Amino acid sequence: MDASLALEAQLHAEIAQDIAHLRAQFPRTQELYREVCVLLFFRHGITPTANRLYQLVKKGSMSAPAEALARFWATLREKSRVRIEHPDLPAELQSATGELAAALWTRAVDMAQDQLAIAQHEAQRSVADAQARQRQAEDERDRLRQELTGSAAALDGAQTRIIELDQALAIAVAAASTLQDQLRLAQQGEQQLQRALETARHDFASELDKLRADGALAQERLKAAETRALREIERERQAAGRLQKELDAATRKAEQGSTRHRDEVQKLQAQVGDLRQQVGVLEGSLDALRTANTRYVDEAAQAREQRDQLALSLTQAVAKQTVPTAKRAAKPAAKPTAGPRKSSSPVRTSPRTRQS
Repeated sequence: MDASLALEAQLHAEIAQDIAHLRAQFPRTQELYREVCVLLFFRHGITPTANRLYQLVKKGSMSAPAEALARFWATLREKSRVRIEHPDLPAELQSATGELAAALWTRAVDMAQDQLAIAQHEAQRSVADAQARQRQAEDERDRLRQELTGSAAALDGAQTRIIELDQALAIAVAAASTLQDQLRLAQQGEQQLQRALETARHDFASELDKLRADGALAQERLKAAETRALREIERERQAAGRLQKELDAATRKAEQGSTRHRDEVQKLQAQVGDLRQQVGVLEGSLDALRTANTRYVDEAAQAREQRDQLALSLTQAVAKQTVPTAKRAAKPAAKPTAGPRKSSSPVRTSPRTRQS
């Protein structure tokens, strides 16, 4: 089927080429259509039709190829008619004989055309087969040429690759030798490091034992120090308690004296009006009162100094108690809550001073 399509395409190409030559020789439309009819019928054995003529020539209107085709068939019948002229034959016999001869001629021409068509078809098929074989041979030639070119390039590439691989192999052998030397040196260094590691482990174990022994001894010392510190704290706490009690007693005494002093002052103030009239008489009593007031003031000052000393001692004891100890096991003792209180006793003034 591919061969028939190829033959048909080749036939169309030849007809188109012949029509192109006829266009240049016969510019008139009717003459061009007539020559195309002759070309198709006599050269290629194709019966011309109006549609085929118009498709091939494509010139003028549709009536032009029909008219040219009618003239072609009329001319062909006129030329194919055989006239037999003989003086002894009647006209009807001459006509019948001529028609018979024409029919025989037409039949012979048809048979010759059929055989020519068969021969052309076989020749075209042979040509197509030969062209196909030629194309196959050319394709095979091109393929072999490409394979040969590729083989030569591959051979050159393989030779170049072999040279490169030889060079790479030499480099790899040298590198392997160098790596073996480095590996041997590394193994020796590893052995030395292993021995050094064993020595370091032994030294570390010895040092660790020493540190453990020192740590145990330090722990014992720490426990002893904590015990001593706890005892000191307990003694300081007891001392602080005694001082606090003494401070409380002194404070109560001072408060009692201050209260008594305030009562006496109030009584004296109540009697100031009466005593103004008896100033001359009570001069001696006034001196006695001044002396008592001075004594009271001295006692109050001494009580304040004693209270301040007790407060200072208590503060120092509390400060010693709150000093942090290293890793103390017992809870710290609570600070004393009672603080020193200042005496609220006012300074007694003499009646003369108040009067003035």
